[in-house]
Amino acid sequence: MAVSFGDKVSFETGFYNVINNETVDTVTRRRTVNPSNKELLPFESPVSTKDDVDRAVDCAKTAYSSWSKLSYDERAGYLNKFADAIELHTDEFVTLLGLEAGKPPQAAAFEMFLVMNLVRETPTLRLREVTPVDTPERTAIVRYVPLGVGVGIVPWNFPLTLGIGKLLSALLMGNPFIWKPSPFTPYSALKAAEIGARIFPPGVLQALSGEDNLGPWLTEHPGVAKVSFTGSVETGKKIMVSCAASLKRLTLELGGNDAAVVCDDVDVDSVVRDVSFFTFVHCGQICMNIKRIYVHETIYDQFLAAMVEHVKAYKTGDSTDAEAFFGPIQNEMQYEKLKALYSKIDTEGWKVALGGQPKDSEGFYMPATIIDNPPEDSSIVTDEPFGPIVPVLKWSDEEDVIRRVNATKLGLGASVWSNDAAKAERMAEQLEAGNVWVNSHFELAPNVPFGGFKESGFGMEWGEEGLRGWCNPQAVWVKRVSHV
Repeated sequence: MAVSFGDKVSFETGFYNVINNETVDTVTRRRTVNPSNKELLPFESPVSTKDDVDRAVDCAKTAYSSWSKLSYDERAGYLNKFADAIELHTDEFVTLLGLEAGKPPQAAAFEMFLVMNLVRETPTLRLREVTPVDTPERTAIVRYVPLGVGVGIVPWNFPLTLGIGKLLSALLMGNPFIWKPSPFTPYSALKAAEIGARIFPPGVLQALSGEDNLGPWLTEHPGVAKVSFTGSVETGKKIMVSCAASLKRLTLELGGNDAAVVCDDVDVDSVVRDVSFFTFVHCGQICMNIKRIYVHETIYDQFLAAMVEHVKAYKTGDSTDAEAFFGPIQNEMQYEKLKALYSKIDTEGWKVALGGQPKDSEGFYMPATIIDNPPEDSSIVTDEPFGPIVPVLKWSDEEDVIRRVNATKLGLGASVWSNDAAKAERMAEQLEAGNVWVNSHFELAPNVPFGGFKESGFGMEWGEEGLRGWCNPQAVWVKRVSHV
């Protein structure tokens, strides 16, 4: 059915693909699980076919011819209207994120805070033409040309924020965008696209939900010019292979095993508060969570004791509990992976400072767990857990701790904590990560790019660098002809 301007979009009347500004049903539909209670959610999502993919790509290609010709300001005007509409539905999105992602109200509100920053600030960005050569005889201009049809493949941990960030950059640069949400969390993306269908021209913003075969259909499609993927390293490598056949442009934002290095001159209570938050926010299900904590040996015991007491105060609850900090793990697949990791507490002999083995519960809940100074080669140190468990480790030598932090295949983020800013910056500059912080972690802004080194991916999201990923730079030479 066609979508038109009018009142707010209903979040209770069903969830459908959005193709060419129409809500489109599918023959097969599916239901996802509420992670708070392991029960099926009461609403269904579509299961797209290859024909749906072909139609969406064809509609996006048609839209490209006119959307790409609009000016920055004209495209930004549409995006600003989209921002207003998203804000109008804030309460509905908070509730929906709670149901599909298991986020307690404060966590869902945090996601909407990130979303609103993106939708308000990204439309103000511009990539300016530069003129590296300008003489009486000739001029060379570097301009930025849209790529074509873009696809965003979005994970389940921040299903709205990460999708919105991709589509804003794509659309601002003149590329129609097809949003492919995770099968675990399809609902918020479908409603965001339905809202967009009331604002953008047909084919500019579309969304397709489905099973595991939907991603390959999109990445292999010859009509797709760019894929932006956020997710696991393993899946990212498969997408890279798929995109190579047609040399698609590609941005990969993959896993992280972020380290925080805490120096001996910090205010322990203050840093414990911040490090604990950045470690356990959203149950450790963020690529940029702190996942390894290196504490100088002279304050190690004090820091560990304070962290245990601080984390004990975090409350666990479901998506209706306004006081809850911890919610459930989002899906059974990740829950089972974490159970296997937690089982190594016994098999590998880790010393537990807080938490331990999970207990049976009605939802996918895991206990907040702190491991006291495990061996450097143990899996809790070398592997990304993506859950509420973290190792705290001792260090004494600056050169050695930098080596240990960098001894990973991943390089998404890292931080140094010290009252000596010069020392902290000196250490931070040696860390092999795409995002480095001093006395903070996981700070993001719409005008600042983020991305990873090594197997954490390549290319950047957000900011001007993020915009560059959605276009081709083009050198235009103009030679002036003199008339005698």
